[in-house]
Order: sequence, then structure tokens, then C-alpha cells
Amino acid sequence: METCIYHGKFHFAGWKDKLAKARVLVVGDVMLDRYWFGDVERISPEAPVPVVRVVREEARPGGAANVARNAASLGSQATLLSVVGNDEAGEKLEALIRSESVISLFQRDAQLPTTVKLRVIGRQQQLLRIDFETLPSREALSGKLAEFKGQVGNTDVVLLSDYGKGGLRHIAQMIESAAAAGKPVVVDPKGSDWEKYRGAFIITPNRSELQQVIGAWRDEDDLAAKAAQLRQKLKISALLLTRSEEGMSLFTEEGVWHIPTRAREVYDVSGAGDTVVATLGVFLAAGAPLREAVYFANEAAGIVVGKFGTAVVTPDELASP
Repeated sequence: METCIYHGKFHFAGWKDKLAKARVLVVGDVMLDRYWFGDVERISPEAPVPVVRVVREEARPGGAANVARNAASLGSQATLLSVVGNDEAGEKLEALIRSESVISLFQRDAQLPTTVKLRVIGRQQQLLRIDFETLPSREALSGKLAEFKGQVGNTDVVLLSDYGKGGLRHIAQMIESAAAAGKPVVVDPKGSDWEKYRGAFIITPNRSELQQVIGAWRDEDDLAAKAAQLRQKLKISALLLTRSEEGMSLFTEEGVWHIPTRAREVYDVSGAGDTVVATLGVFLAAGAPLREAVYFANEAAGIVVGKFGTAVVTPDELASP
């Protein structure tokens, strides 16, 4: 099996117009990321914790919504399908993604509070995160599956963003429907049960996510062997392992293709996986060969970790040397 470490460069010239024609359908768990920024000047007399005097609030799309906004930021035609609550957070999330040129197809669940992750920031660091989440109802998910089947024929690539929040209960049927329509599926996985991802085109785990499924590996040869077994078992064409400071490794039938990360200042890794799956999917939708799509996904990840919170990458940033 061939193993290649790529130190070259693919050029962005000519891709901007192609990306504008690319159509991606993003499906998965969405959430609203709220940030409370404040000053920390004293410790609470009630408990040994800092007192944060909030001076600014901010909200950003999270989860699959961040995948969709990343896809739209690259110029593609991005559609987002998910389930949210019939509440203020759901309205805010929909308004945010529409402001970033994402087409929203939200199924409303009156019994579901929209998932919210609240981060308290003081002295330029995260002090606390509070999560509000509930599993969506079967009725809302059934409506989502029906909507998916109606939309899959109008896209070039399907991106399934699994955050383990229950929004992809019908993921196996979605992959089957996409395959029947001839649409490649990119999966950002979660948990240890990957049988539900059977038949996807490519899965994009990080190291800890992959270890949950195949266990620890002794060395690179052992990793390649276990990745090959997993691909064959699940009938997936490729597996893209994101390795933080070590770059990415692409496992296919042709062998292993490793691309080192570009040396950049790392400020915040939150949402980097969303940027990877979005960039990979958009370039595939635009007709890029798999290795070239992986190259630009790696470039985009290197850019976005230099930004605060869930952020996006633009074509101009990818075009910069």
C-alpha cells in the first residue's frame, strides 16, 4: 500500500467561480453558540469562583449550522436542514444563518428547546460553558427525513454533521437515499457506533473519535491496516483523519496520503472540524479531485484556528500565499 507525505501546493486560481456553482446540503445537529464577555476583577464571597461582570454578548451558529455558514462563506449554495425549537434561540439561529446566505429548512418542534451552548469569557479565556439540550421528537425527525428525500436530488454533495444530539436518527436512510440519487456523502462522525454511516463516501474523524472505533494503534502501519479494515467493513471509499498539529491523513484504496499542517498561530480550535468538513464538501461539489479537496480543507483548518470561536474562511483567505 502506497504511503505518501505531500509537501507541495495546490493553487487556488480558478476555483472561486467553480465554488459559486457548487451546491451542498448540510444536515445534522444545530445549536446556538452564545458568548458572554466580561471583566474579572474579584473572587466571589459566596464560593471560590471569579465574578464576571458581563459587558458584551455575542451569538453565532454552531454545530451543523457552522458547517453550513462555512460552506456559504466559500461561495457555495448551502442549504441547511435540521430540527430546532419553536423558541427565541431557534428564531435567532435561523436569522443568523440567513444573514450569511444559507438557505434554512428548519423543522420546528414545539416540545424541543433549541440547543444552546453558553460560554462565559473573562480575561480572554473561557471560564465556563453551560449547555441546554433535549432530544427532538420522532415526529419532527420524520418530517426532516421526508424533506431530505425531497431535497437530495437538488444538491451535488451531502454533508452530515453528527454531534450526537439526536438530530440524525435517520442517518442510515439518508445515506441510502443519497446513494440512490448518486450524491456523495461526507460524514463528520460522533460516538462509537459507525455502522449507521455505512455506504458514505468519506468520514472525517479526529484522533479520539477514530480511537473509539478501532482502538489505539501501535504505529503508522498498524493505523493504516486498521483504517483499511474499517473502510472495507463500512463500504466507505475514504477516511480522512484530522490530526491537529500533525496535519491530516487520507486513507483510500490507493494507499495513505499524509499532508502536514501549515505552521500557524493557534488561537481557538473550536469549530475547526466544521470548517474541514465544509471545505472538503464544497470542493468536492465543485468537482475537485479528492486529494485537492483535502489539501484545501487542511489549509482552511489552519486559517480558522487563528480566529476566536466558531469562525469561517473566505476564498480570498484560501487564495493568499
